[in-house]
Amino acid sequence: MSGKNVKNQPSPTKAVAVAKKNPTRILIVDDHPLLRQGIAQLINHENDMIVCGEAENSHKALDAIALTKCDVAIVDISLGGSSGIELLKNIKVRYPKLLVLILSMHDESVYAQRALRAGAAGYIMKQEATERVLTAIRKVLNGEVYLSEKLGTRMLNQLVGGRSATLSGSPIEELSDRELEVFGLIGQGHGTRPIAEKLHLSVKTIESHRAHIKEKLNLKNATELVHHAIQWAQSESLG
Repeated sequence: MSGKNVKNQPSPTKAVAVAKKNPTRILIVDDHPLLRQGIAQLINHENDMIVCGEAENSHKALDAIALTKCDVAIVDISLGGSSGIELLKNIKVRYPKLLVLILSMHDESVYAQRALRAGAAGYIMKQEATERVLTAIRKVLNGEVYLSEKLGTRMLNQLVGGRSATLSGSPIEELSDRELEVFGLIGQGHGTRPIAEKLHLSVKTIESHRAHIKEKLNLKNATELVHHAIQWAQSESLG
């Protein structure tokens, strides 16, 4: 009986052939062509994975998902001024079973929890992308969540300690995802109307977001808001 079981086991060569025939299909969404190219080369070297498409913005990403029927989407959190978090939310509404890995240069203590709440299966810092992206993909395909060891430890300590406080301890964490997006655009020097046009929202809505941001961050006026936003944006770019 045991000999029969061994006989029926696929050989390593056959297993590789099956993997090549039915590889995991991965879509890369990032507005930097060189980064897309680098990640694609890394993935395409694997026997059981293939990059089935690329997209540079949210609109093209949704089209590409429908066209390619990918298994995993790797999404940059900043897509030419638009938000990868908002794209993630749209993806999970339309394709709830699609696995999404968020790729970011931004501080994971600010964005990782937001990404996980929005439905991401993992969060990869760009600084570690080349060495960790394959690990992250395999982990989420196995039904696990991928986070850096540092962030995973911090979240676990928070859970054990029974604390619901944010990871960074910053007032920025009080902002909603959309308010944080508006705050970031203010810090990049955009005015109310350009932000409204970029996010496809009304000027009145952006003004409302600005008012809420000032209130949550305890800022007195528009000048303080702009100054604070610029400082934050600069610290993010340096990080």
